[in-house]
Amino acid sequence: MSSYYGDILQEIYRRLFRHFGPQHWWPAESPFEVCVGAILTQNTNWRNVERAIENLKARNLLSPQALYELPEDLLAELIRPAGYFRVKARRLGEFVRWLVERYGGNLSALEEVDTGELRRELLTLRGIGPETADSILLYALGRPVFVVDAYTRRILLRHGLVTEEADYHEIQELFMENLPADPDLFNEYHALLVACGKHLCRSRRPRCGDCPLQEMGSDPIF
Repeated sequence: MSSYYGDILQEIYRRLFRHFGPQHWWPAESPFEVCVGAILTQNTNWRNVERAIENLKARNLLSPQALYELPEDLLAELIRPAGYFRVKARRLGEFVRWLVERYGGNLSALEEVDTGELRRELLTLRGIGPETADSILLYALGRPVFVVDAYTRRILLRHGLVTEEADYHEIQELFMENLPADPDLFNEYHALLVACGKHLCRSRRPRCGDCPLQEMGSDPIF
């Protein structure tokens, strides 16, 4: 696949990969742990999520059936380090109920479900928006769906690839229409954008002089 914007996106990827190296993301021991982490990471940093997941692991509760049977108030206490713990307990509980009651608590049962249909189902669950749904699809289930987050938007905006008005779907479309539909590529690319956004392309005091994307840019697409 080759296109004007495809070439730009490929060059961005190459520069980020040379600068940061492989990110080995998502850090988890199982696909279900990825799903839990994707829900818990909303509005908090990853270290807090790790502490919450460690609490669940210490009690052998990191499985769909175990969480399905766990009272919501106890789940909330265990995931307290992740912040907004009562809200997140409800969201995680709803996801687990959907997984257990519709698919027998078995993520492998999702393999037969079309990606578009599966995304629509996830988006019906309370508290699961496009970024969380796509994180589950990409990182837990290996579907070729590009995840867009605040780092992605900020980097593309600063390099003139999108405008302020571009929405989630339009930014996602930019990647998915101009790059090969490769989940490994999408996985590494998103992780590299996160690394760049955290360490260089920060919302305040960006380190532009250290950025490997300096002097890259084009006319906005959207």
